[in-house]
Amino acid sequence: MEAYYNCMHCMNRKVRILTRDGKVHEGKIVKVDRNNVYLETDGRRAVTTSAFVPYGYGFARRNQILTLSLFTLLAIALI
Repeated sequence: MEAYYNCMHCMNRKVRILTRDGKVHEGKIVKVDRNNVYLETDGRRAVTTSAFVPYGYGFARRNQILTLSLFTLLAIALI
């Protein structure tokens, strides 16, 4: 529950998040629910998803929303 309140405190602010598996994510927290934090990344780093995009489908590069489980958060810092 502490991770939830920490994320709520940092809502709409740029943060750096360290997860239990040693990964670091940077972005702005756009939403928090009881299980996940939703981080808007700047699109410079590749985000791996399971989504399928057909070849030749064009779209503008924009910020991506990364969903992280609150259970996996180790630390969060404002940047």
